[in-house]
Amino acid sequence: MTAPELAVPSPDGFGRMYRRSADQPPSVPSITTVIAQQPVELDGWRSYMAAKHVADHPELGALMADPSQMRRLVRTAVDASEAYARSAAERGDRVHAYAEQVALRALGRPDRVAEALEALREKGEEGFAVSVDRWWESFSVEPLAAELTVWNHTLGYAGTLDLVARINGRVCLIDYKTKGTSRDGRVKALDDKVAMQLVAGMKAEESVVDSSAGTWEPWAYGEDPLLIAVAVGETEHAAVRVNPEVRRHHWLTFCQLRRVWGARVEAAAAGRTLLPLPPPPAA
Repeated sequence: MTAPELAVPSPDGFGRMYRRSADQPPSVPSITTVIAQQPVELDGWRSYMAAKHVADHPELGALMADPSQMRRLVRTAVDASEAYARSAAERGDRVHAYAEQVALRALGRPDRVAEALEALREKGEEGFAVSVDRWWESFSVEPLAAELTVWNHTLGYAGTLDLVARINGRVCLIDYKTKGTSRDGRVKALDDKVAMQLVAGMKAEESVVDSSAGTWEPWAYGEDPLLIAVAVGETEHAAVRVNPEVRRHHWLTFCQLRRVWGARVEAAAAGRTLLPLPPPPAA
């Protein structure tokens, strides 16, 4: 069940958190917030995006003769990677919205497929919708739940699964990742971290029934579903499954990252870390 009102920014700036109902405060971190405690090196990517912004500027030749204009261009280049990341995130939201509406339509529930498709077309991104449709048809997807919010009390976290479906008679948890296209026209590969995200979803203990009333039900999809990640690109899709042999390792890593998040919150609540230190009084 779609329940976006349950996921809110942390009041202390520690990522996204979930609450049990719309009228309760957030109490546990999201799955993606926990995974984000694992450091990711993006300096090389940021440097590349800034350099690309400069190299692709249509007036680069003229600006090189004017130091003040070059400084302005360099300042705008510094923001290029952040702007690109925001654009990619917004595109991912549009693709996920379309995939959700396709699932709702298949479930026989009210949908806004046409509106979601038009939002992609307005940005010239209808190729992503085609890839979603082809994945759906080629795997003969039988949806069971779309955008299902889940909760784990034991460790203390929550999250939202893109899709729960039956494929070839097997219950599957499915996560969509919007990916770019390589120079040879193929969709780019998925990051291994998607396995941790799916394993954490698999460990759910409850799923929401009514977010406004705060009613939940026990997890209904077993302890051994097939975990599938789908890379959705403009030219094609690529589906992968999580190797059952590595699930335990990703779960243990997730548990440790959850403890890291908790320690950070506790340290922030304890007070300032660094205090001013005046010199000792003169003898």
